Amino acid sequence: MSNPVLIEVWRGGRVESRHRGSVAIVDADGAMVFALGDVERAVYPRSAIKAFQALPLIESGAVDRFKLDDEQIALACASHNGEPAHAATAARTLKAAGLDVAALECGAHWPSREATARALARAGQEPSALHNNCSGKHSGFVCAACAMGVDHHGYVDPTHPLQREVQAGIERLAGVQLEAPAIDGCSAPNWPVPLRALAFAFARFGTGQGLAPETAKAAARLRAACAAKPWFVAGTERFCTKEMQHFGTRVFVKTGAEGVFTGAFPDLGLGVALKVDDGTKRASEMMMAAMIARFVPLTEADRTFLAPLLAPVMTNWNGLEVGKLQATDALMGARR
Repeated sequence: MSNPVLIEVWRGGRVESRHRGSVAIVDADGAMVFALGDVERAVYPRSAIKAFQALPLIESGAVDRFKLDDEQIALACASHNGEPAHAATAARTLKAAGLDVAALECGAHWPSREATARALARAGQEPSALHNNCSGKHSGFVCAACAMGVDHHGYVDPTHPLQREVQAGIERLAGVQLEAPAIDGCSAPNWPVPLRALAFAFARFGTGQGLAPETAKAAARLRAACAAKPWFVAGTERFCTKEMQHFGTRVFVKTGAEGVFTGAFPDLGLGVALKVDDGTKRASEMMMAAMIARFVPLTEADRTFLAPLLAPVMTNWNGLEVGKLQATDALMGARR
């Protein structure tokens, strides 16, 4: 099945590029509310399921045992920029468990925000694992393992007790049995999930419907922390941060690599999962903005906020406007 064109890139009055993709919106009963493209095909959700991977941090009792605050909880769900406060918060989480950066098994990379990377280089420093965009998730993994009473070493192995808990949690949320995982960029396991099942999982994550009471409570605590401290979920000028800063608890969104985006609209009982075939972030962000505009009841302030995200312009190095991105009618439906 060929997925439809959902985003077009215009330059000089012509379509220069087209992004194909698929979208699923499912309610907490498992009913399909909206679908475009092949939503039964399994995709690697990558970082778009970090909130699911953070559930053991809450359910193990680690948050209460180590007295973690909302910044640390939100960072456990994050793909962050590696800005100073991101790295410092990951370090605080490890310190709460009596550990340091050496406990992290995610590897090191330069901060993804250019200004932060340049500042680090000017200071003559090299990046550490704390600057890895997944350091919050991994510091959360370490704390969860400690609270579970298991050795945190090797926590990224799919057979580690912690990862078995993560896998079981995703299976309960999505209502599917997961296949063997691949390995993510941060070395953690990443299981393929059909887009429809991924959207269903986020509907349940957003509402608690159909979940065990302790899991529903953990999901609510994660959502509340991300809504309260959205900068820690991504960082300066990032889509996820901007959306949750504006919409608060009405919208939960999380980006993943290779054009995956997930979210929940808790007040509506809906979960969202989408994938851009070519893995382009510019298209996945615009597709998620379109789903918010299409399904979430909007105020005039909401419409004003979303407008530049729904019709982003392209500029060249001289700042001249040279083109635009446009969602197709298939994605947007009746134009608002």
